Amino acid sequence: MSTTKSVAVVTGSNKGIGLQIVKGLCQKFDGDVYLTARNEELGLQAAQTLKAEGLDPKFYQLDITDVLSINRLRDHIQNEYGGLDILVNNAGIAFKKNTDSPFSEQARVTCRVNFFSQVDVCDALFPLLRPNARVVNMSSVAAQWSIVKCSADIQARLKDAANTTPKLKAMVQEFVEAAQNGEHIKQGWADMAYGVSKIAMTILTFIQHRELCKDSRRGIIINCCCPGYVKTDLTSNQGQKTPEQGADTPLYLALLPPTTTSPSGEFVSDREILKWG
Repeated sequence: MSTTKSVAVVTGSNKGIGLQIVKGLCQKFDGDVYLTARNEELGLQAAQTLKAEGLDPKFYQLDITDVLSINRLRDHIQNEYGGLDILVNNAGIAFKKNTDSPFSEQARVTCRVNFFSQVDVCDALFPLLRPNARVVNMSSVAAQWSIVKCSADIQARLKDAANTTPKLKAMVQEFVEAAQNGEHIKQGWADMAYGVSKIAMTILTFIQHRELCKDSRRGIIINCCCPGYVKTDLTSNQGQKTPEQGADTPLYLALLPPTTTSPSGEFVSDREILKWG
């Protein structure tokens, strides 16, 4: 039986920045907060860690690369709450610098997790967003570094104000296929799979912002952000920020008050709007 109680979902949140976002929301958000993880055991352990600190996160198993898993979460939120108030798309991966994986695999896997699966999550959960909901997409300054290394033609296509999600998905698939043949540089793409995946997430945010501005549900705000160079497993603990510091900007965006008009549809770092591309 659904309730009108407010609810937040943070994907990929059993450790690192995601766990700190859940912690911050548990402290500051007046509603239930869902910690999600692909591995149920690790997710439950993470939730228990926060409960030992006096917080009360809820856990739900979620593998963003599995549409059935996404749909189970969607149905649970719909049935229990009837809507969604905060969505933080935090889940993501990055291959290590010393990886033995060929670039073709890096491109395929990274774009699948960091972009295509994020679209699947949004497709499933956006219909549940309530008026004044907040969505935060995790991007990176690596998107900035990478787009300037793309050809002028690729940049123009990515930045096209008439871009749509299907067109963007087709472009990212174009990159993945070019990488399979070792022709991505020749075709004008940057030689960084993670960076291209984050270009896509940033552009996706701009597209989603335009679409949500036309939505009958008023006040929904979406932004993307760079948490900074954070000491997590993703960076092999080489970052300059702590996970708590990395969670600051995502939490700021997730908790923007109802009267907020800016930032909206922006790329944000250290709580500041950055000119992108």
